[in-house]
Amino acid sequence: MIGKFASALTLLVLTTLLGAQGFAQATLPGQPAAAPTPAAQQPAAQPPAAQQPAAQQPASGQEPAEEVPISRRKARPKNYKNWTFDVGLGANLDSGATRSFVRQGGGVATAGVARNANKYLGLRADFIFANLPLRDSVLQTAPATGDTNNLYAITLDPIINVPVNKSFGGYILFGPGFYHRAGSLSGDTTVPGSGCNPFWIWWGACKGVSIPLSGDFVNSNQSAFGYNFGAGVTRKMPSGVEIYGEFRLMHGKNGTITTDVRPITIGVRW
Repeated sequence: MIGKFASALTLLVLTTLLGAQGFAQATLPGQPAAAPTPAAQQPAAQPPAAQQPAAQQPASGQEPAEEVPISRRKARPKNYKNWTFDVGLGANLDSGATRSFVRQGGGVATAGVARNANKYLGLRADFIFANLPLRDSVLQTAPATGDTNNLYAITLDPIINVPVNKSFGGYILFGPGFYHRAGSLSGDTTVPGSGCNPFWIWWGACKGVSIPLSGDFVNSNQSAFGYNFGAGVTRKMPSGVEIYGEFRLMHGKNGTITTDVRPITIGVRW
């Protein structure tokens, strides 16, 4: 009797449990599912403790350094000019064979321009005019009563500037040159066909052993390539213009005919 009662009680409990489970699973179509119990919820992911912040904060009491954009940075001013110009006047001291026929002290005028690569190096081109008056003894030998004789030169020289301080400096230059000497004798009474002498050879009139029979020998046009080198000192004025003094030695040669001058000039460059 008791066994049958226990079996019936067990069957009743199982039926009740199965019915409750089926009722819980059969929810209405529009009704949301029940939320999980709080115990089943997982905590939000926490950042790893070892993760470092993206940017380090400056220590207390220190101001962060302000970064200056590249566009706002000022370029350092150049301590030289891209182009410099110069003009000068002076006198000529002859040398070599030229000294035997030309008086010292003929006038000189120069003009030039330089393209500077930096504070120390540049390339300079100059035009130089030099008056080469013949000696009185040469005019008597010619013989002639007067003359005009000038040199026109173009030089192209690397230039090395040597700054000493803010006011004084120096420079040296050297390079090739082109020299054209043009002259004319007036009142000449030389007989065409006369024998040559050292002056007529230097003048360019003698092509052989005698002066040409034509009268062209009274005019001289001699062109030659050669070299030159020189040095100068500079003094910068408050306005920025520099006063300079310069000495050069120039030599040109065409065959056996040479032209040698040593101009000394004083001028300004800017």
